[in-house]
Amino acid sequence: MNRETLVKFRDFATLNPGQSPKSEFYSNSEGLPFLQGNRTFGLLYPKIDTYTTKTTKIAEKGEILMSVRAPVGDLNFAKEKVCIGRGIAGINAKDGNNKFLFYCLKYNIKNLIKQSGGTTYNSVNKDIINDFDLIMPRTTLERKVVAKILSDLDSKIELNNKINSELEAMAKLIYDYWFVQFDFPDENGKPFKSSGGKMVYNEELKREIPEGWEIASLLEIADFTNGIACQKYRPNSEEEAYRVIKIREMGDGFTDKSELVSRSIPDKVIVNDGDILFSWSATLDVKIWTGGIGGLNQHIFRVTSEDYPRTFYYFEVLRYLEYFKMVADLRKTTMGHITRDHLKQSRISIPPSFLIERIHEKIDPILNKIVKSSQENLKLAELRDWLLPMLMNGQVSVN
Repeated sequence: MNRETLVKFRDFATLNPGQSPKSEFYSNSEGLPFLQGNRTFGLLYPKIDTYTTKTTKIAEKGEILMSVRAPVGDLNFAKEKVCIGRGIAGINAKDGNNKFLFYCLKYNIKNLIKQSGGTTYNSVNKDIINDFDLIMPRTTLERKVVAKILSDLDSKIELNNKINSELEAMAKLIYDYWFVQFDFPDENGKPFKSSGGKMVYNEELKREIPEGWEIASLLEIADFTNGIACQKYRPNSEEEAYRVIKIREMGDGFTDKSELVSRSIPDKVIVNDGDILFSWSATLDVKIWTGGIGGLNQHIFRVTSEDYPRTFYYFEVLRYLEYFKMVADLRKTTMGHITRDHLKQSRISIPPSFLIERIHEKIDPILNKIVKSSQENLKLAELRDWLLPMLMNGQVSVN
């Protein structure tokens, strides 16, 4: 028995093409969040950095968002009421089951992308989308069950992400309490600075630090190994390969669009879960990598150290990130970037080694939980993506 059917998009869903307001109405903080194409929709959403005080087309919370040009086919849900620009369309299921429609679009999106075209970039218009055939299960009940199975997996992934954010915030709070506010436990178990621990003014840092602490640069506490031009190490068709970690992968993880690199690359640019990465060009970011083994592309540092534990150099680089962003913004022409000279010129306070080890014992298990939870998310996503086509085309039946 054939368990799937073809339904025209226009018969199953409504389309809400975006329209951009004039740039004079753009703002950094006032008005509605504004999404326009892949500039904010793919890599950064839901990190909103543009708002508009005059709205054109609105997508409500829970509405499906789809990029319709450069590239076509990125999908997401509106996390709140937003203004959508020309590169995005809002989509709603006529039966109200947006969850099912979201997964149905994910399953069918490759066929829609094939119909996209353009002289300078690919795009699809309203007529193409409305005339598009959606392959889906025949019955309403099956559609509801498919949506339930797949959305439960996504909900677990989202929950893990929220837990990871809280764990990261907890670890940073502990670190700042010890090594920024200097209220680490003294020999009597009391907060050092608040209990009258001796502080001395440091001319380089322009602030007081605990007596006996040293001063160094980030370059003195860690090794910053730059990635390589991975296009020079393309694998042949019969060779096993790593996927390439570029700035996009740092934000989104590996995707079908990730490039491949030969496994003959130097060991120093092979990245494993738990490694610290610092993108130093264009999009400045510091993160614990949890996307699986990969090859590091240029414009990203792999940060390691033989003298200090991961918790110390990770949070010190993270603390310096806002300053680096300011430096990059002031000096950029086409893109801002951080150089080794900036790392060398940085100045941080160095606690005694026994304190560094003590806080490492407290914080490193938290970071390991984040890595483990992120690895679970990868497995859940693989399961979801494996089930998606079989549930949609009827290879697997649901009761």
